[in-house]
Parts: sequence; C-alpha cells; structure tokens
Amino acid sequence: MPPRKSPTLTEAELRLMDVLWQKGSATVHQVLEVLPAKPSLAYNSVLTTIRILEKKGYVKHVKDGRAHIYLPLIGRKEATRFEVRNLVNRFFKNSHEALVLNILEDQNIDAEEMKRLNQLLERGSEK
Repeated sequence: MPPRKSPTLTEAELRLMDVLWQKGSATVHQVLEVLPAKPSLAYNSVLTTIRILEKKGYVKHVKDGRAHIYLPLIGRKEATRFEVRNLVNRFFKNSHEALVLNILEDQNIDAEEMKRLNQLLERGSEK
C-alpha cells in the first residue's frame, strides 16, 4: 500500500514554499537559485516537490511561453495556522489548552519569552 499523502508540509516542501512566499512567484530555476548550496538539490527534485505542492493546493502554475511560473495559493500565515491546528488535533486531542500548557512547562523557554507569553495570555483573558 502506498504511503498516505499528508496535507501538511514536509521540510522539503516548506523550504520551497519559503522561497515562493519570499519571491511571490518563481520558475523552478529561480527557486533553485535561491536555495542554499548545501544540501544541493537537483532540478528534477525541486520540480517533483513543486508538483506535489500543486496537487496539495499550496501552489499553482501559469505558463509563460515554455516556462511554468509557480505562485503560492496559500499564504505563510494560513499555512502556519493549518499546521498548528493539525498539531493540536494530532498530539493534544484538539485541546489548545493542552498545547499551551505543554509550551509553558517547557524548561527551554527563556525568561523573556515566558514574559511575552504571559502578557499575551493576560491580554487574551481580558477580551
């Protein structure tokens, strides 16, 4: 049985979406030019990944002569919210409270981050 297609972004897909969000639109060659040299990616790998993004509904292409120009259909903010909802659903049984508690209990949060989180929580409770 083939693996189930994930609606979320893989690391490779996110790297390409970052380029498209930054540039607004790009050909496969233009995406390759922006990607870091290490790890180097082949043209066909980038093309395959962009086609997967197109099937998932994250990008579309328009023809410009022989070239395909890819444009993001979903903004970074929308993609981020989708990923967080997916995370909350999968790991925290749809409980945003459980997610926030998990974050607040994390020992790696520095004092400044904790202060900002507390301010946001206080502002949220005032609404």
